[in-house]
Amino acid sequence: MASKKTNRRGRRVNTKGRNENEQYARLPYRMAQHPVFRGLSGNALKIWIELRCRYNGSNNGKLFLSLGEAAKLLGMGKSSADRAFKELEHRGFIVKTKQGYWYGRQATEWRTTDVSCDGHLATRDWQHAKPLSNGK
Repeated sequence: MASKKTNRRGRRVNTKGRNENEQYARLPYRMAQHPVFRGLSGNALKIWIELRCRYNGSNNGKLFLSLGEAAKLLGMGKSSADRAFKELEHRGFIVKTKQGYWYGRQATEWRTTDVSCDGHLATRDWQHAKPLSNGK
C-alpha cells in the first residue's frame, strides 16, 4: 500500500501537491484579463468572490447571499452591497434565479455565469457586455 504524501505542514496532498481537503475558486486568465472583469468595482469583485466561494461544484443557481450578510462579511454598507449585486448582474457575472423576500427572511438565490448550472453549460454573459470607458 502506497503511503500518502504530506506537505511541510503535515497536510495530505495529492499527486499534484495540492491539499486534498481544500476547495478552490477557479479564475481563468481569459476572464481575469477581460476588460469587463477588470472594470468591476472593488465591492462587486468582493461579492463575486464570496458567491464563487459558496459554489461547491453542484449548487450553482442556489447560491445564497443576502445584502445584510454581504455587508457584514465584506465590510460595506447594505446600499453598497446592493449596488455591487446590480453591477454584477448588469455586467453578466451573476443571474438572479429566485427573488428573496424580507418577511420570510429568505435571501435571493444566484447563479454565476462562469460555471454550468442544472446541466446547462456556462453562459459567460460577461463576454458580451460592453466595457466601461470611464471606469464606472
